[in-house]
Amino acid sequence: MPQFPLEAFLASLPWVAAGIVVLLAVTFAVAVRKKHHSVIDTVWGLGFVVAAAVSWLLSAGHGDDGRRLLLMALVAVWGIRLAVHIGIRAHGKDEDPRYVKMLSSAPGSRDVYALRKVYLPQGLLMFFISLTVQVGMFGTAGLGWLAVLGGLVWLLGLVFETVGDRQLEQFKADPANKGTVLNTGLWRYTRHPNYFGDAAVWTGLFLVAADSWPGVLTVLSPAVMIWLLARGSGKPLTEKAMSSRPGYKEYVESTSGFIPWPPRR
Repeated sequence: MPQFPLEAFLASLPWVAAGIVVLLAVTFAVAVRKKHHSVIDTVWGLGFVVAAAVSWLLSAGHGDDGRRLLLMALVAVWGIRLAVHIGIRAHGKDEDPRYVKMLSSAPGSRDVYALRKVYLPQGLLMFFISLTVQVGMFGTAGLGWLAVLGGLVWLLGLVFETVGDRQLEQFKADPANKGTVLNTGLWRYTRHPNYFGDAAVWTGLFLVAADSWPGVLTVLSPAVMIWLLARGSGKPLTEKAMSSRPGYKEYVESTSGFIPWPPRR
């Protein structure tokens, strides 16, 4: 088995970073023009697609073609679906309350403050989390059973994320459900099927990368994503916003907080 092309991989890193910077620079320009910084939420998934695409191009002739194509396809499907979903959900709506609250206390220019507190951290996260994909693109071993397992875990995550989002859309579309709690479908088994789905997607991508040395060393990349979803800006903020709804306390007591599990009596 050929050795990992370390020199070619290291040479690709600045180009991946540049791709992310260009994407965020365009996003920032659009946000300033529209006075709507929550547009960056739509671009979150696309940042990983850009990172994967640049790595895919630069790993040609170095990494295993099967793994390169698989990683590119998995990231593209996940990232584009997420971007389209968030974009449609946010279309025609006001600035996200999270950004309104954050930027209302900005010392000086709101846009400069957003650049420091929103765009820079998200860009760094995109680069670090995508390292598992970047390294995987340069992996030289052929696809093995771990990559197959990774593909299946990724598929499980995509199904949970897509179906969970769809069920929530349908629930919110019914005026009779306003102010109530969704506790049917996948939401009966986990309070956050979309966040669990994201976590499974990135676990699957890691397994595909770990199938070829030194992909296993990128374990911190999916770990950071999962922490953000379960302990960082995902689950905790969502549950804080939902805590005042009638019946939510009972929903929390009966339903798994993250990993799907049969509801408690």
